[in-house]
Amino acid sequence: MTPILFYGIPSGCSFGSIVALEWLGEPYRLSRIQMPEVVQSDAFRRINPVGETPSLKTGDGRIISESLAIMNHLGARGIGKGLGFKQGTMEFDGLNQRLAYLNTSFFNAFSPLWYTLEHETLKPEEKQALRAYGAADVAKVHRELEMMLGKSPWLLGNERTLADAYFIGIARWTKYHDVVDRKDYPAVQALFERLENDPAVNFAHAIELGEDVKGAGGFAGHVSLEQALSEI
Repeated sequence: MTPILFYGIPSGCSFGSIVALEWLGEPYRLSRIQMPEVVQSDAFRRINPVGETPSLKTGDGRIISESLAIMNHLGARGIGKGLGFKQGTMEFDGLNQRLAYLNTSFFNAFSPLWYTLEHETLKPEEKQALRAYGAADVAKVHRELEMMLGKSPWLLGNERTLADAYFIGIARWTKYHDVVDRKDYPAVQALFERLENDPAVNFAHAIELGEDVKGAGGFAGHVSLEQALSEI
């Protein structure tokens, strides 16, 4: 069967997996999961007991959850396109290192900021403390990414990889949390702009907005959660 990616809206980190699938170019379908209502439902927990996106149903019916695991799965399929690398090589280790950093440090830096937006019962002083903590952490990871990039156009050097796909799904969160000016980090800003001009990234934006759009990859349409469950 054609794989299905379960992606979260609004603005889930699963955005990067959509970009990765477009770059890969193999047939896939999408299932739109509203957060937090549907993602925490009993129905979706049959896909991922943790109640988070993304999850990927592979062509042979297996379920893979967590962005890092999905990216590694897709990377193995995209070795010929330079999106991933053979396990045991220096390039594979470098990609894993970048993905792990994005999946932990970069992603988690935004967690306090999301918490302040999603919990209206917080006291003003609690929100202020969380926002200050998150702002400092987001600035820190931007400084680190700036050093990692150096003069390279992509996170692993001169060619794009799935690390760049995952990066753009998280980097766009700065528009919700006005705590850093990305222009203070020229290399990070240049990477962000380069990706925002990529057709696969534009496609993923349109998908999140619910637009009727055709990708340049292997997008084969949407399926409902109910239909996806019937295939498992």
